Amino acid sequence: MSEVPGIRRQLGLFDATMIVMGGIVGSGIFINPYVVALHVHTPFLILGVWLMGGVLAMLGAFIWAELATRLPGAGGQYLYLREAYHPMVAFVYGWVLLLVTQTGGMAAVAVAFAHYYREISGFGGSDGAIAATALLGLTVVNCFGARAGSNVQSALMLMKTAAIAALVVIGMALGGGKLHALPLADQPLSLGLLGAIAAAMTPIAFAYGGWQTSSFVAGEMRDPRRDLSRGLILGVSGVVLLYLSVNFVCVRVLGPAGLAATRTPASAVMRAALGERGAWWIAVGIAISTLGFLSQGILTAPRVYYAMARDGLFFERVGRISRRTGAPVAAILLQGLLATAIALLGRYEQILNFEVSVDFISFALTAAALFVLRRRPDGEGIYRAPGHPYTTAIFVLSCATIVASTVWHNPLDTFIGQLILLTGIPVYWYWSRRRQP
Repeated sequence: MSEVPGIRRQLGLFDATMIVMGGIVGSGIFINPYVVALHVHTPFLILGVWLMGGVLAMLGAFIWAELATRLPGAGGQYLYLREAYHPMVAFVYGWVLLLVTQTGGMAAVAVAFAHYYREISGFGGSDGAIAATALLGLTVVNCFGARAGSNVQSALMLMKTAAIAALVVIGMALGGGKLHALPLADQPLSLGLLGAIAAAMTPIAFAYGGWQTSSFVAGEMRDPRRDLSRGLILGVSGVVLLYLSVNFVCVRVLGPAGLAATRTPASAVMRAALGERGAWWIAVGIAISTLGFLSQGILTAPRVYYAMARDGLFFERVGRISRRTGAPVAAILLQGLLATAIALLGRYEQILNFEVSVDFISFALTAAALFVLRRRPDGEGIYRAPGHPYTTAIFVLSCATIVASTVWHNPLDTFIGQLILLTGIPVYWYWSRRRQP
């Protein structure tokens, strides 16, 4: 292992775009449309709220694109928080990422993959064992370097894009049904309708989340100022197109009431088009999609723990780079082993309950960092988020609204999540005091 800070810059625009899309598209788009249809009940409202979610994601992509050109180093969001506020803010973000949002999310996705794998293969092993095998296998791949991890991630992203395209084309051609444009809404404009739209936006906001993780690997891009900023915008735009297409075909084939009545809308569409064989094929697509989402998380997030260690705020070995592969191997192994333990112990559902408010607090703080960094002298080639400060303020307020809604509906889980966040403060004090000059 080498203690040289620099890591290999070997990723380009295509890699950045695939990483952005891979961080967003998981199994949720195959399932979440029914959750939205439970809250809003007309084609216009269903497609409208998904479009609103896409606009919100694009606003975020614009903000992160500018942040990436201002601070193109390893760690991405961790780096933005450190430079805009204080190292403690950045550390607490990385601390929660490691203990809750990333490892818990990875464990949940790995178990979802295991469920679909057993369904399509007939394999009799436990979900925990299959999930652990997937996590450890992808962890090993990423230890061979960002290029190896990115190649696997890009291949899986292309395959799940093909699965979504097949769902849309086959559903439109053979699924039947008809889209009714009217009525636009099932109730007059009122607080009740606005509340239903707000409730529908919560699962949509999560379905569109994940593009920000691409910033973690900025230090391994050949030209992060150009490639990451463009990759963010191209990637999010591509996902918005995919998501709207899926929801359009679901509403057309199943209708709003039918969509709300099934927990597996993608399977229902393919079953209507091709029978049980169609449902089996879409299960294969969902399994690939979950594995691709998992691959993206294993590739990106360890760069945050690496950056923490380089700042002297974590175990020194986590900040080392493999001389042979150019990857932060210790950071990758730490995350992979912790996620595997959570999957085997079956604690991921409890952990995920705690992450909602924590995640969107970090989004709001990171977006608000742009106000701070705009006060500093610009460098050359800085991409500027269109519409700032208004668009940035809208994004920050939207994140704050989601946090407030979560506190209102799930006060206990939110409280536990905040406690986990606060535990990072004494840990930061410990590491900052023992840090070498």
